[in-house]
Amino acid sequence: MTNSDNQRDEQRDEQRDEQRDEQRQADDTTAPRWVEITRTFDAPAGLIWEMWSDPEQFSSWYGPVGADVSAEEFDVRVGGRRFVGMKMDTPKGPMEMWFTGEFRTIVENEHLVYTESLADADGNAKTAAEIGMPEGHPTETTVNVELTEGHGRTTMVMQHVGVPAGSPGAMGWEMAIDKLEVHVAAAR
Repeated sequence: MTNSDNQRDEQRDEQRDEQRDEQRQADDTTAPRWVEITRTFDAPAGLIWEMWSDPEQFSSWYGPVGADVSAEEFDVRVGGRRFVGMKMDTPKGPMEMWFTGEFRTIVENEHLVYTESLADADGNAKTAAEIGMPEGHPTETTVNVELTEGHGRTTMVMQHVGVPAGSPGAMGWEMAIDKLEVHVAAAR
C-alpha cells in the first residue's frame, strides 16, 4: 500500500466518523427540541420573579432588541389571562404581534408556567396560518420558568415548548434574556 493509499483511507475513515457523529447528534433525544435558556444572575430570586410577574417590568425587557412591548392584561394567578403586544420595525417594515394565554402554575419566586398563542389585536387566539406563520407552528405553546436561589445568586431555566431551538423565535428569546440581564443588573 502506498502513502497516498494510506492518506485516502485515513480521509475516508475520518469522513465516516464525522457522518456517524452527525447521525448520533441527530438521533440524540436528550438534546432540547425547544428553546431552553439557562442564566445565573447575581440577584435574589424575588427580583427575577418580579421581572417575570410585574407587567411593567416584563414589558421593559421582553422581546427582541428594538421591540416596544405592552402588557395589556397580566393577571398573574392560576387561570389568569395574559395579553401582550409587541411592535417593532423590521427590514420589511413595521410589524405588530399579539400574544394571549393563561397562567397555569404560580409558585412565587420559584416556578411560573403560562401558555401562549398568537392573537389578533383584540386578544383572540389565532392559528399560525391565520397570522401568516409557517405551517406546523403550534396554536398554543408553553413557557416554563424555574428559579433556584443559592448564595445570593439565582439560576433561571426558561423553556418555551413549541418554539424550536435555532428558530427566529429562539433568537428573539436570546435577545430578550440578554435584555433581562441588563434590567436585573440595573435594579440591584
